[in-house]
Amino acid sequence: MPPRSHPTARQQRLGTELRRLREAAGLSTEQAAALLDTKRTVITSTEAGRHGVSAERVRRIAFEYECTDQTLVDALVNMCGDRTRGWWEEYRDILPATFLDIAELEWRAEGLRVSTMTHMPGQFQTEAYARALFEAAIPPLPAAEFEARVAHRVQRHQAVDRPEAPPYVLIIHEAALRIEVGGRGVLRDQLAHLMEAADRDNVTIQAIPFSAGAFPGSGQAILYAQGEVPRLDTVQLDRTSAGEFLYAEAHLDKYRLQLDEMQRIALAPNETLDLIHSITQQL
Repeated sequence: MPPRSHPTARQQRLGTELRRLREAAGLSTEQAAALLDTKRTVITSTEAGRHGVSAERVRRIAFEYECTDQTLVDALVNMCGDRTRGWWEEYRDILPATFLDIAELEWRAEGLRVSTMTHMPGQFQTEAYARALFEAAIPPLPAAEFEARVAHRVQRHQAVDRPEAPPYVLIIHEAALRIEVGGRGVLRDQLAHLMEAADRDNVTIQAIPFSAGAFPGSGQAILYAQGEVPRLDTVQLDRTSAGEFLYAEAHLDKYRLQLDEMQRIALAPNETLDLIHSITQQL
């Protein structure tokens, strides 16, 4: 495959894992190039996600790097083997690349755990709710990008609504259930939409009530996407408009523990539905 000037998050992740395999084998880029009969620049470009790599090439690299974890190798092969165009591709060159990367991350995840403190999760926002959020942007978004962002946001539900969708766990703070984004009517419809989503067999929703007080991770929204093996898990933090992707082992451990603690203090799913219903009645 020819080099890409703007590698996707999936390509970057595959390149990072190949770099980690090389480093675990104690090889420099020059030594790896000699083993693989290629140029050093090809090694660096592949590890940066700028140079495509075939499934056969990944297996050859794993062999030369003496990787014995066959489950990991198979997972890496799967990362380079699926070249189907996802729904998010229609927004390429229209929206920032991070928007597309998040959609692809959600689509390809084996499981999703999401926490959100002040807004509804992107996977279940109604069009009216999404419009209200983007209308609050400073400076205002250009009209074409505004409409594209709304359409993209609403379509993210496909990762969870499709047949054989992965397990999805949402931990949502009571604040997000009460903030009247777009007004009472918009919030009322949004809460109804969220309760409908909770009826899906693969969806679990737990609310953290105001009474829970302080807890780890209370200051940020977290998207934890499970890979085919735990090493390939990815965390996306919504701390900035650009987002942030993390997959170092220490980060994965940290956010697994944070989400575990959030779930521990959150209301049970049936109690959560009672809370949402109560808030809806007050609107």
